[in-house]
Amino acid sequence: MLASASLAAMLLAGCQQRPVLRQPDPAPLPQVVAPRFDQLAPVADQGPSIAQLGWEQFFTDAKLKQLIRIGLENNRDLRATALNIERARAQYQIRQSPELPVASTSAGIQLAGTADNSANRLTVGLAQASYEIDFWGRIANLKDAALQTYFATQSAQQTARISLIGQIAQSYLSLAFNREQLRLAQQTLNAQQEGLRLNRKRFEVGIISLIPVTQAQTSVENARLAIENYKTLIQQDENALTLLIGQTVPVRLLPNGAPARITSRSRFPVGLPSDLLRNRPDLAQAEYSLKAAGANIAVARAAFYPAISLTGNLGLSSTSLGDLFRSGAFSYGIGPSISLPIFDNGLRTATLQVAQVDQKLALNSYERAIQVAFKDVNDVLATRATLNTRLDAQNKLVQASQTNYRLAQARFRAGLDNYLVVLDAQRSLFAAQQQLINLQQAVLLSQVNLYKALGGGAIEPARVVPGPSAGQIDSRQS
Repeated sequence: MLASASLAAMLLAGCQQRPVLRQPDPAPLPQVVAPRFDQLAPVADQGPSIAQLGWEQFFTDAKLKQLIRIGLENNRDLRATALNIERARAQYQIRQSPELPVASTSAGIQLAGTADNSANRLTVGLAQASYEIDFWGRIANLKDAALQTYFATQSAQQTARISLIGQIAQSYLSLAFNREQLRLAQQTLNAQQEGLRLNRKRFEVGIISLIPVTQAQTSVENARLAIENYKTLIQQDENALTLLIGQTVPVRLLPNGAPARITSRSRFPVGLPSDLLRNRPDLAQAEYSLKAAGANIAVARAAFYPAISLTGNLGLSSTSLGDLFRSGAFSYGIGPSISLPIFDNGLRTATLQVAQVDQKLALNSYERAIQVAFKDVNDVLATRATLNTRLDAQNKLVQASQTNYRLAQARFRAGLDNYLVVLDAQRSLFAAQQQLINLQQAVLLSQVNLYKALGGGAIEPARVVPGPSAGQIDSRQS
């Protein structure tokens, strides 16, 4: 009977043998991949990695934090990754369903006979069950592949989240410092217009020729051109922020000027190289993809073995409708079935080869992801190693340029130099001040880039197996 069939299926399932596949070890990485973690102290301060801080603890700028919150809620790319997770969850449940018997009901009528006589048979299937006995691990490995794909999709969402947080912070800083550049350009224009006004008066009374006037006019027009360029950049920055946060940037959240700091830290420890492998979700994604590829090989190998199923039915059967529901109409059946393709023109062999190549590709992607991660961190550390020195030198250059500009003005008014010397000193001062703003922006950007490169902004949650028990934690996570 059906109960016996189900019991037999469970017993056979308990005896199934699942082949254990050994995941290949990643090839040794070049020794030059991560040399700077211990060489750039105190730039690479030791201690717990800043990636362990959530973005709300890492950033302190109130406007930036609000923009990040809006972006995490509204960004369309992040929504797409969330939908991909839902799809992977459903795919895992599809792969999980064959682990239990499939039951159904049916009813029908069959007309049968010969030229001399005919017979009718009516059947009602009260319960029909089928169950594939997973001797070779095909179903279990399909489930594992779907589970690892689900985990990889979760990691992809965390990667997208980190990228979005970093892009919003970068765009916010670009907007803030371009506004600061615009303010500087407007100050420079005001000074140059004042110089033009004075030169015109000196020309009108015959103290100087027309040449200093035209030189001053040229300087004014260059300043106006710089202002218009920065206005364009500011509009482009606002457009980029609008795209990132998924809505028009509220006026109240626009930066007023260049922020002095945007983070809660004065030191930025990177932790150990092993922290990087644990914190960056793109590395976890590559690892899960590698595991899924290994499970797919086991699925392809299982296709070479017979598929054994156990089926059972319980119902009523009779030649007439009046007798269908009498006691004698009870019927049942139980029995195993086996199927094995004898000739498939090399399909299974080719499928196995494809799975093996896919695993090699996944391994190569995993190794490259590790190398890229170390490169990202080392590039940021290399930038930060010289930023303080460059910033100090640039501050001194601005001070020297300001002194030179004042002296040039004084000598021109005293008639010791022509106005070209003043213009040259003014251009040098403007360029030095612009570069100082760029370096101040680079300092804050390096903090954002380091946090992003270390995997900050997406502290890994407990990975939940997407099944009927939403709170069940997968014990196989690493």
